[in-house]
Amino acid sequence: MKTDIQIAQEATLRPINEIADLIGIDSNMIEQYGKYKAKLTYELAEKVKNNKDGKLVLVTATNPTPAGEGKTTITVGLGQALCKIGKKAIIALREPSLGPCMGIKGGAAGGGYAQVVPMEDINLHFTGDIHAIGAANNLLASMIDNHIHHGNVLGIDPRTITWKRCVDLNDRALRDIVAGLGGPINGMPRQDGFMITVASEIMAILCLATDIMDLKEKIGNIIVGYTYTGEPVTAKELNAQGAMTALLKDAIKPNLVQTLENTPVIMHGGPFANIAHGCNSVIATKLALKLGDIVVTEAGFGADLGAEKFLDIKCRKAGLKPDAVVLVTTVRALKYNGGVVKEDLKEENLDALKAGFGNLEKHIENLQKYGVPVVVTLNAFVTDTDAEIHFVKQACEAMGCNFATANVWEKGGAGGIDLAGKLVEVLENKPSEFKFLYEDKLPIEEKINVIAKEIYGAKNVVIEPKAKKELDKIHALGLSHLPVCMAKNQYSFSDNPKLLGRPEGFTTTVREIRISAGAGFIVAITGSVMTMPGLPKKPAAELIDIDRKGVITGLF
Repeated sequence: MKTDIQIAQEATLRPINEIADLIGIDSNMIEQYGKYKAKLTYELAEKVKNNKDGKLVLVTATNPTPAGEGKTTITVGLGQALCKIGKKAIIALREPSLGPCMGIKGGAAGGGYAQVVPMEDINLHFTGDIHAIGAANNLLASMIDNHIHHGNVLGIDPRTITWKRCVDLNDRALRDIVAGLGGPINGMPRQDGFMITVASEIMAILCLATDIMDLKEKIGNIIVGYTYTGEPVTAKELNAQGAMTALLKDAIKPNLVQTLENTPVIMHGGPFANIAHGCNSVIATKLALKLGDIVVTEAGFGADLGAEKFLDIKCRKAGLKPDAVVLVTTVRALKYNGGVVKEDLKEENLDALKAGFGNLEKHIENLQKYGVPVVVTLNAFVTDTDAEIHFVKQACEAMGCNFATANVWEKGGAGGIDLAGKLVEVLENKPSEFKFLYEDKLPIEEKINVIAKEIYGAKNVVIEPKAKKELDKIHALGLSHLPVCMAKNQYSFSDNPKLLGRPEGFTTTVREIRISAGAGFIVAITGSVMTMPGLPKKPAAELIDIDRKGVITGLF
């Protein structure tokens, strides 16, 4: 069996200007990064701003398991399938982070015959967007310490600095550090730390900005810490926003690439969904809507994280209204949620499937609360039996969902024709009545409670004393109207990753709350979720290699 990278390396790619031409983009509206990658210019957005918007489709999934769900693979395969049946479809995706690529997850550009290419470039640096975000983040960090070193005119209390440095790799040794050691010439010693770049507020801001001037304004609003008298200090007060935005002048431009079937993909931004808001950029999504009839986009991890944030944060901020949601699952994942160990997932087990269906059931119920039609797709495996597929189909249709199986990993777009047809049927016959889960006017604590109880199914919510102090600060600063971005493990509805299926009667504990005033949301951190992941015992990096001809292997 060929690996994903082997399939990608054997593909015939079309020059990126030809892909641009497919969706009506003139060659002078792209900036090429080699033969197969390009940036889309500011002028393009201005040129198409009066075009009619296409339909917006969100792809999400049940909670991830070691069995794999294939959400990105389905997203790519669906986009390919829609093009096969004559639709002008554009895929809008996030950019992969080097952290999981070198850690445990591997590449993030789809799989099998439903991939985005050039796969190696996309997973390893791409067009440098994430590095630019890291540079902007760390410029602000250095300007904070430099300001303190040269007299601290603003009166910043070093004990209250909230802005951390970042790097786009998993490195647990950098979570908590002491900076400024070595005497007065090296600055003032203080406790500091790193987060992974995709968790940086700069990433969130870039993905929620509408243009470069909006980006600069949002960066200026970042709260980096507090004075000795408790007043917030912003990036604008440090005069940092201009230089930071200059570092991002190209990173804010969306990237154009293609699938294995030479259909268009706009790929831009990459916040994680377990520790950030998990959606590609607003600029990319809105541009895709102006260029295509159907836009297929994706939100990270399960629907309890990525979809909730897409619907309650991104759509709220950008004025987007999704027309349908595609919810991805597998028979294997449902059996895993029903208590079957990974080694036994190949065996038919209807009892475990029925027990694990509760996980899918809860996700369906949650998505229906938003008033958006739901299509459930079963990502097919050769070990799935007719009885297992029949059970899932009947159970989903009983909940009012359209249902389709998909085999895009093996067959590419041809394996997604059934799904594409069911989706088009929904888009044409089931109008979306989209609504938010909560209103802006609710206090932050109540918003947290709504998400935890309505989406996760928690019985109780405990907000620890440290987090309560932050709530008081948020209220005092007049920021209670902001939406909430929940940082939670991805494996369970609860904040305990071991509680699989559809847990009930549990308590969600919020241990920390952070203000992302630039991005315009409040981050509530639950359980033991980390904003700087660590590498596993055997990281994926050990399997990656390159030969004298520059051919990369091991990148899944």
